[in-house]
Amino acid sequence: MYSVIVVPPGGTGSGDQIHLSAGEKLAFGRSAREGGLTIAHEGVSRVAGEITAHRAFWILSNLSQDQTYVVENPEGAGEHIKVAPGRLDAPVSFEFSRVVLPAAGELLSFDVWAPRHTYSGTAHPGVSGATTAAAFSLDRTKRYFAVLAALCESRLRGEPHAPLATSDQLVERLRPSWPAVSRSSVYWNIDYLAVKLRLRPGPDTAEPGPRRYGKKESLVSLALRFDLVREDDLVVLAAAPSRAEQ
Repeated sequence: MYSVIVVPPGGTGSGDQIHLSAGEKLAFGRSAREGGLTIAHEGVSRVAGEITAHRAFWILSNLSQDQTYVVENPEGAGEHIKVAPGRLDAPVSFEFSRVVLPAAGELLSFDVWAPRHTYSGTAHPGVSGATTAAAFSLDRTKRYFAVLAALCESRLRGEPHAPLATSDQLVERLRPSWPAVSRSSVYWNIDYLAVKLRLRPGPDTAEPGPRRYGKKESLVSLALRFDLVREDDLVVLAAAPSRAEQ
């Protein structure tokens, strides 16, 4: 499985994504080398930077001489790192990242996913050695898990053959806990889940054309079969308590 996935500015589907295996590099800039990521803006350096994939993280080299880049964690409540001009091999550990480039008064961005983040199981007392990695690595604090819970909700509530929620229904169901949710953010998280749970075929074997409904069905089937989402997990869909209630 590829280690890092780069989603170019305005990328809308799997065909737009760039897949990197561990050790592979991707240059980006206004005049990126063949196979690189071209960001067509006069305020971006011709060779602006380079990404190198590792197994569960990636590193960023800022090849600009005068611009600081910011790497944001979109789910980290403002968490970010700054990569100074000329800085090489800055490690980025976020599972989701947004690389923000200042460009002649504008802020341009592209996303980087690191879907190979894994979490070890709880160690047994008295047993030495490495712990066993979880079969499916899911972080229940992430928005992708709330999207998966919303997809599974009707079937978890005793309707095993209920039709899956539409994108608009998912948006409405997620809004209490995620006020800024939109159709595009739901699509983004469904795409990420397909990668995270290894349901999407490799870029050389993927069939052309949109297959989002089949993707949702596959996600729900896998999640329910292996108890990745249980009824108790539907609490992630509840609205956050107001300050008056806290």
